[in-house]
Amino acid sequence: MTPAKLAEVVLAAARAVFSERDLDHAALPEAATVERPRNPEHGDYASTLALQLAKRVGLPPRELATALADQLGRTPGIKSVEIAGPGFLNIRLDAAAAGQLARVVVQAGREYGRGDRLAGDRMNLEFVSANPTGPVHIGGVRWAAVGDALSRVLRAAGAEVGTEYYFNDAGSQIDRFARSLLAAARGEPAPENGYVGAYIEEIAAEVVARRPEVLGLDDAAAREVFRVEGVALMFDQIRSSLSRFGVRFDTYFNEKDLHDRGELDLALARLRQEGHVFETEGATWLRTTDFGDDKDRVLRKSDGEWTYFAADCAYYLDKRERGFDRIVIMLGADHHGYIGRMKAMAACFGDDPDRNLEILIGQLVNLVRDGQPVRMSKRAGTVVTLEDLVEAIGVDAARYALARYSSDSPIDIDVELWTRATRDNPVYYVQYVAARTASVSRNAAEVGLTRGEPDAFRPELLDHEKENELLKALGEYPAVVASAAELREPHRIARYLEESVAQAYHRFYDNCRVLPLGDEEVTDLHRARLWLNDATRTVIANGLDLLGVSAPERM
Repeated sequence: MTPAKLAEVVLAAARAVFSERDLDHAALPEAATVERPRNPEHGDYASTLALQLAKRVGLPPRELATALADQLGRTPGIKSVEIAGPGFLNIRLDAAAAGQLARVVVQAGREYGRGDRLAGDRMNLEFVSANPTGPVHIGGVRWAAVGDALSRVLRAAGAEVGTEYYFNDAGSQIDRFARSLLAAARGEPAPENGYVGAYIEEIAAEVVARRPEVLGLDDAAAREVFRVEGVALMFDQIRSSLSRFGVRFDTYFNEKDLHDRGELDLALARLRQEGHVFETEGATWLRTTDFGDDKDRVLRKSDGEWTYFAADCAYYLDKRERGFDRIVIMLGADHHGYIGRMKAMAACFGDDPDRNLEILIGQLVNLVRDGQPVRMSKRAGTVVTLEDLVEAIGVDAARYALARYSSDSPIDIDVELWTRATRDNPVYYVQYVAARTASVSRNAAEVGLTRGEPDAFRPELLDHEKENELLKALGEYPAVVASAAELREPHRIARYLEESVAQAYHRFYDNCRVLPLGDEEVTDLHRARLWLNDATRTVIANGLDLLGVSAPERM
C-alpha cells in the first residue's frame, strides 16, 4: 500500500465515521495526509486527521480518533491503529500491504513518482541567461544544474514548463565586447572596461578568418562586424557547453528581437493604458512606488534611448502573452535589488505579483582544492568556467554537487571530495546503489532467479525489519517529488536519495540476502526480494534522472 493509497483509506474511514454519527461532511478535507513518524516504534505511518476535524465537528479529539481507529482496523492491509497523545493515529500495515509497494514501483517504472499536484500550471522558467560576452562562469553553471533539475521536477509534478534562455545581445556590454574583439584582432591592448582572456583572442581570430576584410574597415564598420559575428560565435560556444552539460532550452530568446519587433513600444502602451506611466524632465517613467518599489523607474531616457528596465517590461509581457501563467526567473546573488522592481512591474501590468511572477536568488559557488580556491581559468582570464568545473570533477558530479544544496546557500565544491570513489562522496554513494541493484539483477539472471509473474509475487514474505524500512523509504518518493516542485527545491530529491533510499538499501543488502547461496533452491522469498531490489533501482534511477545525473549499471 502506497502512502497515497493509505491517505485515501484514512479519508474513506473518516467519511464512514461521519456518516455513522451524522456529522457534517462539509468539514472533511479534500485529501488526508499521512506521514512517517520520526520514531519507527510509533508505527509505519501517522495521521493527525482526528485532531484537525475534532474542533470542526465539536467532538473530543480522542473520541474521534477512537472512532477512526476502529474503522481503520477493519480495513484489509492495516495491521493495527494506536491512538497517541491527544488524538494522533499511529498506523501499522501488515507485511502483504507494505510489500505490495515493490510491485507497484516496478510496474510503474519511469512513471513512479510522477503526479498531478501542479497540473494546469503553465510556467516559463528562465535560467542561466549569461551575457554572450564570455564563457559560462561557475555561478551560471549552478543555475544550469538547478534550473534544469527544477524544470524536470516541475514537469514530474504535472506542470507544463517552458525553459528559456534570455540572450542579451543588445546594450553597452555588447559594445565593449565588440571593441575588445577589434582590439585583439589588431594586436592592441584591451579597451578600458573591456574583456580579456584567451577566448577573446580565439574569437577575434575566427571572425578575421571568416571575414578577412574586417581589418580594412573603419572603426565603426569593423566594430559592427565583430559585434554580429563575435556574439554569434560566443553564443554558439555557450549553447554547446551547456548541451554537453546536459542542459538544453526550449527557447533561446534574443533581447534584440524585442527592439526590432517594437515590443518595447507595445509594453509602454500597455503600461500607459493601466495608468502607471508619467513624464518628467523629458523622460518617461513607470510609477513602481505605487506597488512597493523603493523608487520609480525610468523606461525611456530624455535622449529617447530605452533603459534595460524597459526591455525587462517588454520581455515579461511577451512571456505572459505567450500563455504562461507563472513567470519564474532564476538570478544570481547580486540581483536581490531586482526583486522589488520586477514585482512592482508585474503589478503595473495588472498581474498578481505573488501569483504570476517568481524570482529565485542563488548564492555564490566556489571551487576549492585542499581548502584553497582553484586557480582562475586561463581561457576566461578571470573566472572559473563550466568547462573548468567539468574537467575537475565530471558532469555527473558537477550537476549533483550543484543541485544537492538549497540554492539560497553559498557552497564550496571540494575537488578532492567529489572525485573520490568512496561513500563520503554523495554522488558516488547514490550511484553505487544504482550500480549494485543492477549487479544483483544481472547475477540473479545468471543463477536462474527472476521476479516471476506479477500475480505470483508474495509481498507478505517481505516482513524483515530492513525490508520494511526500505519499502517505507521507497513509498516516500512521490511526496518528495511533489514537495520539491511546490517549494522549488530540487535539492530535496538528492537528500532523499542519499539519506532515505541509499541508506535503507545498504541496510537491506547487508541483512537480507537476495540471491540463493550455492545450490540453494530459488524460493518465493528470493523472488520477492528481487522485486524489492528492482524497485529500489527504479526509484534511484528516476530520482537521479530528475537531477540530470546518470544511474550507472556498473562502477
